[in-house]
Parts: sequence; C-alpha cells; structure tokens
Amino acid sequence: MKKEKDNKSEKLKQIIEKYSIDLDKLKAEQEKLAKQLSIKDSIDFSNIAKIGAIETGFFENKIITGIVVMLEDEIIEEKYQQDKLRFPYIPGFRAYRELPAMLECFNKLEEKPELILVNGHGISHERLGLASHFSLSTNVPTIGVAESLIFGEVKNGEIIVKGKKVGKVIHLKEGSNPLYVSPGNLISIDTAAEIVRKLIQPGHKLPEPMRKAKKYVDEVRKELFGSGLG
Repeated sequence: MKKEKDNKSEKLKQIIEKYSIDLDKLKAEQEKLAKQLSIKDSIDFSNIAKIGAIETGFFENKIITGIVVMLEDEIIEEKYQQDKLRFPYIPGFRAYRELPAMLECFNKLEEKPELILVNGHGISHERLGLASHFSLSTNVPTIGVAESLIFGEVKNGEIIVKGKKVGKVIHLKEGSNPLYVSPGNLISIDTAAEIVRKLIQPGHKLPEPMRKAKKYVDEVRKELFGSGLG
C-alpha cells in the first residue's frame, strides 16, 4: 500500500515538473476565490424553468464539453466545445483542466439556464470545487453532483469537510452507488439536494439533465472520433 502511494506521489511530482505547475499558487487562488462563494438561495428556485447540465469527456489529448438545457422534460438547446488539453489531471485541480472548455461551451448558448448541474464537486472540496469555480466565472447558480467522495466524510447522510456540513448524500436507485450533492454557488445545501432528488426519474441514478448531457457528449464523441471516451 505504501509502495503504491509512493509511486503515485512520484508520478504526480513528475507531472507537476513537466508542466511547470506552481501548485501553491493555484491553491492560494482557489482559497481566495472560495471566499467569494454564497451558499444561500439567490433566487426562488421553485419558479425556475430552464435547467442545464454540463458534462466533460476526453479522447486522447482532447477534451469535449457538452451542455444540455432543458425546459421541464424537453431539451431546448445543446452545445459542445472541443479543445486540446493544456493541463494534466491533478486531484483537487480539475477546474484548471476543464474550466476553459466549459466556459467556451457555455458562451455558445442562446438559452441561458437559470441553474446548472455540474459533474463534480461544489463546496464538498478542500478548497474550491469545479462547480463552484464554474459558477464564479458565469454568475449562474450551480450544483455539484459527484459519484465519489474525494474530500471529507459522510455522517448521517451529510457530507462533512473540516468539521463543516457541505452537502448531502442521495441514494434513490437500489443497487447503485450514492450521489454526493453539494452547492457550487448561489444556492443552499438543502435546496440543492431537493432539486437533485426531484430531477431523478424512477429507475435512473442521475438527475435527468445530467443523464441527457452524458448521452449528448457520448454522441458527439462518437461523431468526432468513433470510439470510447478516455
């Protein structure tokens, strides 16, 4: 176990040196941005109509980001962005790898959503999750919906990071792993969890906009490259 951990640490060190990444600088930036977050309901979410979801896939050295905007059960707009990867995968720093393509994709939308679900973490992060970073860049409320927990722990169905409640665990599909839901920005923990629960249709694990976004990105990838996501 120790040998495996040491190998991962050495590999990460090599990646950081190869790309000349100053992790301390990025950590400081994340911590500074995190102070701008508002984990309160910025609008009356019971009256919103347009909900979006954003998904990212990879193929070799390329990134594919897709956004689906839904009005009730209907998709009213889909957009995607393909770009070259310019930042490696480093745990805790997904935004620096994925955010540029996500923002390019969002800027293509004509139908701007009132809320966006992001495949990733919001405030259930050691510093600043992808959903939070995206919201600060767009000023759109976001919810982070992740399929695994990277930081913190679960107590009584709640996600706890550094002794603070930051999200909730949702488990509606029998036999599947739970979802870890946390607000990204401009929405409260309780409202975020309530919305995600309402958006999950019977027999499915993911909220419907996210399920549609995953399908859309997969279709785009097949059209562009004709093989599986990396």
